[in-house]
Amino acid sequence: MENERSSTAGKPIRCKAAVSRKPGEPLVIEEIMVAPPNPQEVRIRIICTSLCYSDITFWKMKDPPAIFPRILGHESIGVVESVGDDVDEFREGDYVIPVFLSDCGDCTDCTSKKSNLCSKFPFQVSPWMPRDGTSRFTDLKGEVLYHFLSVSSFSEFTVVDTANLVKVDPSIPPNRACLLSCGVATGVGAAWKTASVEAGSTVVIFGLGAIGLAVAEGARLCGATRIIGVDINPEKFEIGKKFGITDFVSAKECGSTPVSQVINEMTGGGADYCFECVGLASLVHEAYACCRKGWGKTVVLGVDKPGSQLSFSSFEVLHTGKMLMGSLYGGLKPKYDVPVLLKQYMSKELHLDNFVTHELKFEDINKAFDLLIQGKCLRTVIWMASEKVPPM
Repeated sequence: MENERSSTAGKPIRCKAAVSRKPGEPLVIEEIMVAPPNPQEVRIRIICTSLCYSDITFWKMKDPPAIFPRILGHESIGVVESVGDDVDEFREGDYVIPVFLSDCGDCTDCTSKKSNLCSKFPFQVSPWMPRDGTSRFTDLKGEVLYHFLSVSSFSEFTVVDTANLVKVDPSIPPNRACLLSCGVATGVGAAWKTASVEAGSTVVIFGLGAIGLAVAEGARLCGATRIIGVDINPEKFEIGKKFGITDFVSAKECGSTPVSQVINEMTGGGADYCFECVGLASLVHEAYACCRKGWGKTVVLGVDKPGSQLSFSSFEVLHTGKMLMGSLYGGLKPKYDVPVLLKQYMSKELHLDNFVTHELKFEDINKAFDLLIQGKCLRTVIWMASEKVPPM
């Protein structure tokens, strides 16, 4: 059956977007034009979007891959407004979550259970649509506005490739579903898919921001019995308890003793699984150092500055038998695993509610930036202009 076409299908749409025009300066809410979707693309009306620290990082960045003016935002949920040619997977009116990591469903990686890294559309911080290297955004002067992570959700309407979309149940609260576009899904997935945390195991998490707490939530779901959080802020322990943290190590109170030594003494030789969620090479080394010899796994989630290097002695790698691995989007295959997580949320197994600490109107998006920069929130959900912000 053919899709019923909306009155705006095939036409440019004029709408509001929060545009990042200069590094570190407040976003400018202005009217822009959003072109119709090309083949294998979908145009979406964004319902709400949450703010991830990656948005902050690229908002501040002055050198490539930074580029301006740009529409940031990549954690969101929306409704399909129209579809381009050759789109069979989605219809107008479908509820969808855009995801920065492609899932084409055809390449060797996407058809394998061993990887979530699409080889047809490799992950990159590109300012363009993935298939033709052009933008679907212009301002009212005709100037090109650049895309961000294949999503650009700080706009009332955006265009996303079908490889970056997941269809979801419309009954799921949008201010919870949007969390699985990036950060929370990454943390939960890292415990579930990348590390395959086992029931009864011991887990250590370096950094208790939203991603670290999501790792804790994932480890709790997997049945870990001891989840040790490491952070410089002791207040994170009380917060972390909501997500399954059982023990806390304050990095500031360790003095001259390496955190890894403290962990090794606490665990009698190291943890089964260690997760680095800050983005510091020094912490990756600490995590590896307190990972149990023989079977321990260290998973790197934090994004370090460009050019950062890790250095391990050949002797240590050979003689300790430990594993070190990276985890992009938590090892999740978006189109298959995100619906699984949403079902777990609806069945009250996965606790997403505690991640949302603030909800704001679109016009207050710069306040959301301030809250995250100041460390006063986990996730702030931003409701677009046409939506009503529910009471917290």
